[in-house]
Amino acid sequence: MNLIGFYNYTVILTYLGAAAAVCGIFFSASGYPFWGVICLLFAGLTDMFDGKVASTMKRTDDEKAFGIQIDSLCDLISFGVLPLAIGYGIGLSGFVFYLSCVLYLLCGIIRLAYFNVDEARRQKDEGGRRKVYLGLPVTTAAIIFPMVFGLQGLLGEIMPIIYQIGLFGCAAAFVTKFKLTKPNKKGVPLLVAVGIAILVLVICCGN
Repeated sequence: MNLIGFYNYTVILTYLGAAAAVCGIFFSASGYPFWGVICLLFAGLTDMFDGKVASTMKRTDDEKAFGIQIDSLCDLISFGVLPLAIGYGIGLSGFVFYLSCVLYLLCGIIRLAYFNVDEARRQKDEGGRRKVYLGLPVTTAAIIFPMVFGLQGLLGEIMPIIYQIGLFGCAAAFVTKFKLTKPNKKGVPLLVAVGIAILVLVICCGN
């Protein structure tokens, strides 16, 4: 059977992250934001390693281009829509929240689309591994919002307000031009350690 797309092991982690995000959206909208946050952390973990898995296979130019597009589309679900669903799950509502949702999602879309264009140009001109990001990657949502959620024991009733501020702040940072060094191989274990620490925080204090 002929199917549209490219099917190999390099996209498995990307699809698993997107599937987890969809589950997290339903959990959060159903009043279980804790599980939404767990799904967001899992999506962040899969995103951290999907590029490394993809680099283990020799791919055609079309397969590489497909990988760039599919990664950003899945990122939009995982780190664009899911954080908004979690915000709804923790009780945020009203005009300010809806405004922050629109701005957050639009800025995330703009950033992801720009990244696709810039990455295609960069690979054509330079090749190799990207060393610097412009602006805040949308994937940082997998650290920022679970951390805020996990600190609710400390923040108390103002936790949703901090979460709300985080949405506005991230929206602005997504489209602001500043250079951010991409973590190298030595930085990955540190990010994993941070993710584990946040997971423990969420389980101990956020449930």
